[in-house]
Amino acid sequence: MPADIAVKICGLHDQTNIDAAAAAGARYIGFVFFERSPRAVTFEQAAALAVAAPVGLAKVGLVVNPDDAFLTDLLNVVPLDMIQLHGSETPARVAEVRQKFGLPVMKAVGVADASDLAQLDAYEAVADQILLDAKPPRDATLPGGNGHTFDWGLIAGRLWTKPWMLAGGLTVDNVGTAIARTGVKQIDLSSGVESAPGVKDPALIAQFVAAAQA
Repeated sequence: MPADIAVKICGLHDQTNIDAAAAAGARYIGFVFFERSPRAVTFEQAAALAVAAPVGLAKVGLVVNPDDAFLTDLLNVVPLDMIQLHGSETPARVAEVRQKFGLPVMKAVGVADASDLAQLDAYEAVADQILLDAKPPRDATLPGGNGHTFDWGLIAGRLWTKPWMLAGGLTVDNVGTAIARTGVKQIDLSSGVESAPGVKDPALIAQFVAAAQA
C-alpha cells in the first residue's frame, strides 16, 4: 500500500479477518463496543483478538457516549491503542476522555450537508484524529456502518489541522473516486467488506485494499 494511504477495517471479531486485514496492508483494526451492532464484541473477545493481532496493527475501540466507568472497565481488559468516540460526545467530553485515559482519541463526525461541517474546528482542537462518516438516517439503529455515503465535494480542498479518516459507504468500486475527490490519506470501512451484516469477507478485504492502492 502506498505510504500516504492508511486503511482501517472496523467491526472485526475473528482472527481470520484480522490476519486478512494485516496481510492486505491495513494499518488499523477496529473493535465495536456497542451492543446493538451486529459487529459488537465483548471485552473478553476483543482482548484475546488484540493480544493475538499481528504486530504493527493499531487497535481502535469504537464506543458510543461512554461514561468513565465503561471506559475504565474496557481499558482494564482490552489493550487498545486508540479510542474512537462515535456518539454525540461534545468537544469538552472528547478533551476529558483524552486527558483522563491517556490514549489518543478519534472523534467521529456525521455529515449530511454543509451545516454539519461547522463543528469540525471545535473537534479538531481537542481530538487527535477526526473521522468523517455519513450521518445515519433518522430511523437508523446504528451510529455508523450503515453503508451510506455523503457528498464528498463538501470537504474537497478543506485545510485540516489534524489527521482525518473518511468513512461511509466506501466500497471497492468507489474508494478511488473518494480518494481523488477529497485528498484523504486515511480510509475507514466496515460494511463495504462484508458478505452479510457483521460478516467480514477476507477476499473483499484484499480487494478493497488493492483498490485503494490503485
